[in-house]
Amino acid sequence: MKIEIWSDVMCPFCYIGKNNFEQALEKLPFKDEVEVEWKSFQLDPTLDPNKTQNTIQYFREKKGVPESQATQMLTQVTQMGKGSGIDFDFEKALITNTFSAHKLLHLAKKYNKSNEMEEALFIAHFIDGQNVGDAEVLISLAEKLGIDKDEARQAVTSDQLDYEVNQDILEARNNGVSGVPFFVLNGKYAVSGAQPVEVFENALQQTYKETVSPFKDLSGSNGASCDADGCSI
Repeated sequence: MKIEIWSDVMCPFCYIGKNNFEQALEKLPFKDEVEVEWKSFQLDPTLDPNKTQNTIQYFREKKGVPESQATQMLTQVTQMGKGSGIDFDFEKALITNTFSAHKLLHLAKKYNKSNEMEEALFIAHFIDGQNVGDAEVLISLAEKLGIDKDEARQAVTSDQLDYEVNQDILEARNNGVSGVPFFVLNGKYAVSGAQPVEVFENALQQTYKETVSPFKDLSGSNGASCDADGCSI
């Protein structure tokens, strides 16, 4: 069974969704039959890859969200994260263009390490406060996963993987995906947002047993997610 997950590195709900999905999968007897493919999605492709902002500044200047409201929202997300085993540090997180990070993710697919790379990118961005738009940071992450330094440099500094990233983004658009995380289960069902573990567990079980119309939303409700206009709980 194949699970495709559209995600962006700077989406906190994508990290929460990843953890909840993985916790659900671990409970299932067919977990070893599941193949996970991470797909690229950019929440804000207009960001300058040579600049960074802190999270509050980004919400205030780019989204027009008052600082008090942004602070309250981040506090809520931090609490959600703790429930999924994540210690977000939004004071350190640097907002920047994530296109190069997605190129690194596609390189990791070549070595069947995309899940490990996705986790490494989330940690770098949300916990360690690293600039995931910086080539040297990305190359260092690749090296830690055993990927050749020169190959990683070529991947993130050239356009050789641009097509793969753009294809993921186009596929999301063609399927009507406007927010992430977005999970497509075996090409038949869809789950949107950072749903609770139980929702993922039930959806995976149902998908394993049934064949239904494509992309029926099994979550039954809109989970916490991010789109081009911002994040909502």
